[in-house]
Amino acid sequence: MKKVFHLNTCDTCRKILAQFNLKDWELREIKKEPITKEELEEMHKLTKSYEALFSKKSTQIKLRELDVKSLEEKDFKELLLDHYTFLKRPVFMTDKEIFVGNDKNNIEALRTFFAAEE
Repeated sequence: MKKVFHLNTCDTCRKILAQFNLKDWELREIKKEPITKEELEEMHKLTKSYEALFSKKSTQIKLRELDVKSLEEKDFKELLLDHYTFLKRPVFMTDKEIFVGNDKNNIEALRTFFAAEE
């Protein structure tokens, strides 16, 4: 399995996806096709944390007046399944590895991963 969960409207996602050869990857636009409970559980197996998958920059946080500091793992899971903007993106996922978000360390890890695949 090789999947990328992303948003077409996200410039950062588009910029990151353009850097890699994704011909063997399934591209999932999460607004049109939200993540399933099963997919979220697969992500959780690799990250060991729903919070690690959660975007603390989501516009929904302010709209829903959420106090992120008071949220527990089960809350992160429910929110991730409830609205696509709560997923930190992009998420590159294989059977054994996961790369979550757009921070510098994650992008470097992705570059290393793709270089090893060539």
